[in-house]
Amino acid sequence: MLAFTFPGQGSQRPGMGRPWVDHDSWELVEEASEVAGRDVARLLLDADADELRDTRNAQLTTFVSSLMVLDAVERLGIEPSFCAGHSLGEYTALTATGALGFDEGVRLVCERADAMHDAGSANLGTMAAVLGLDDDQVEVACRRADSDVWVANFNAPGQVVIAGSPEGVAAASAVAKELGAKKVMPLQVSGAFHTPFMQPARDRLRKAIAEANPRDTEVPVISNVDALSHNDGTEWSSLLSAQLISPVRWKHCLLALSEMGVTDFAELGPGGVLTGMAKRSVDGARTISIATPEELDKLLEWVNAGSPITSQHEGEHLFASERLVVSPAAGVFTPVDGLADGCRIEVGTVLGHIADTEVRSAFAGVLQSYIAVTGERVTLRQPIAWLRTI
Repeated sequence: MLAFTFPGQGSQRPGMGRPWVDHDSWELVEEASEVAGRDVARLLLDADADELRDTRNAQLTTFVSSLMVLDAVERLGIEPSFCAGHSLGEYTALTATGALGFDEGVRLVCERADAMHDAGSANLGTMAAVLGLDDDQVEVACRRADSDVWVANFNAPGQVVIAGSPEGVAAASAVAKELGAKKVMPLQVSGAFHTPFMQPARDRLRKAIAEANPRDTEVPVISNVDALSHNDGTEWSSLLSAQLISPVRWKHCLLALSEMGVTDFAELGPGGVLTGMAKRSVDGARTISIATPEELDKLLEWVNAGSPITSQHEGEHLFASERLVVSPAAGVFTPVDGLADGCRIEVGTVLGHIADTEVRSAFAGVLQSYIAVTGERVTLRQPIAWLRTI
């Protein structure tokens, strides 16, 4: 089985949007800019590392970048059995599965980033990665520091992040080295995330989460808080709220996915950090990281090498040799007369219309079937037809 994983804050890179400018999935950037009231395109193309390091910019750009990659992957017809995301990436996973709409996800991420930025300004804190020490020993180091410092991320075996006051993190770092840590690396962040220092952000975010009203999903999402699988939308209000002040149990999420039968982990978004964590946490895991359009063919080869079937829903199979034609607009769909199952389709063939907008195939292949039916009201990027490649 295949899981999509989505990175969190810290994976952003200057210019990470440039490879996507001429890709169809770039349209998500324009939509995100309208919803957020910010020039997301400029941030993805021109912002330097210092500007992107700002929590408000880092979270929004990472979220949008990951969803661009997801959109491009979905156009290939590849779907997961599970989704999971690291910290901010959990919001991406919820948007990917439909628990949050795209607009809702953008607004919620903006509110979360603002709240965490303000909480970090009010309660000055920092974070550090402890390498080469067991989880329980890192927790011992935090307790022995006798200060405001806690475990913030259980990332992978021998890789744990601590967070708290500068004095607390320094004290716990010293104890960790005494206990045998190979290295302690300070992180360039603007707050002690996933600790009690984020309580003001939690209080502020509760209302925004309630207004987003997460929905039930067919594809489960693994929660950072409890490392359990969740389909019920009503459970996410408390989980997302708790996530802000609770450690990210990422290693436990990966192990839970493995126990449920997941063998393949595809990281969608900038960075590639989660791919390394999966390799360290799950024995025999097949991993891949996709961040640019040029890597999409690599994903198809990787999926085909593992299994021809990438997902199964209600008795229907999607194969990596298939392509999905998605709607370029929202409205009522009308198919073209004369196109039947088995027809040869070329790049640019008109498959139908949504009002005055043509639905053209971006791929060559053989029409397997229409997914949308005559008179159906479709949304932007909703699947319209299946093609099998030639």
